[in-house]
Amino acid sequence: MTTDELKIKAIEYRKKLLYYIKNAGAGHTGGSLSCIDIISVLYNKVLNVSPDNFKDPLRDRYIQSKGHSVEALYVVLAACGFFPEPDLETMCRYRSHYVGHPTRKVNGIEQNTGALGHGLSVSVGMALAAKLNKQGYKVFTLLGDGELTEGSNWEAALSASHYNLDNLTAIVDYNGLQITGPTSEVCKTDPLDLKFSAFGWSVEQVDGHDFEEMVRIFNGTPFRKGQPSVIIAHTIKGKGVSFMEGEKKWHHGVPDDGLYRKAMHELDKRMELIR
Repeated sequence: MTTDELKIKAIEYRKKLLYYIKNAGAGHTGGSLSCIDIISVLYNKVLNVSPDNFKDPLRDRYIQSKGHSVEALYVVLAACGFFPEPDLETMCRYRSHYVGHPTRKVNGIEQNTGALGHGLSVSVGMALAAKLNKQGYKVFTLLGDGELTEGSNWEAALSASHYNLDNLTAIVDYNGLQITGPTSEVCKTDPLDLKFSAFGWSVEQVDGHDFEEMVRIFNGTPFRKGQPSVIIAHTIKGKGVSFMEGEKKWHHGVPDDGLYRKAMHELDKRMELIR
């Protein structure tokens, strides 16, 4: 898949996740739009996982620790064939498996997440199991920058370094905003690069909307033998829709009919520029 094809895919994903959020009447819109490019690159260019090998013990693992942005994951998994896309019409409906956080009842999802701060710990366990069993799969996990105020992340980071888990990669969706405001004001976590480095991780930074750079860096893990890798992906909350970009009110929000049409128009225009 070329860079332009990835760009087109990302716009299609954005249109779909907005449609399903509006249809469901609920969703974490801003964070899903900020991380959709990251998830797209992982599933289309990096991960050794597919509907055909999902039960294979040697498949790569992906854990979405920032589970509230599950809409982004749903649309990518559907596009990859893990389940029929029309299933998403039931999202957030009574008895639907497609709820507001990842659940293993949905094919393609490795682990229930949503209680922030747990995904990295789970990922450390999976990576350590691979080392103990002498299996070559990799583990990737997506963290929110606001999520990093949870202490369990740093316990997991210490463990990953202690056990030399160079088969583990954490990606931070660094959009600078959380539900109550800028992360720097709610609870400052910077400088993340120096903190992870001090915890024994190899660190790289990337524009989380630059497909060519993400493909290069994601496929370059581990950055250093014997060390877990972390990628700080600089993103924009609400990316792709002008009136949502950088606005905390879209952390959790559903566009009305007029705003939905405006968002679709903007995304269609972006598609025309690529094609």
